[in-house]
Amino acid sequence: MLKIRLARAWKKNSPFFRVVLTEHTAPTKSWYKEVLWFFNPITKEFKLNDLESIKKYISNWAQFSPRIEKLIKTNNIIL
Repeated sequence: MLKIRLARAWKKNSPFFRVVLTEHTAPTKSWYKEVLWFFNPITKEFKLNDLESIKKYISNWAQFSPRIEKLIKTNNIIL
């Protein structure tokens, strides 16, 4: 099963996350299929790469992690 979840991009004292598409059994820090968008929790900024590919993965059985669902609802992102 494919999962859309957060993967931290390592930068000391500056949190930054990638929202990635990965297999649900894969480790969170490595091995992801595609980076879908970027999230900066300090500025609450989202950078979407390609909205059509995100919709394609969602329609093909990819599921959001609980944290991603919460971010989408609080920031009113329409997918």
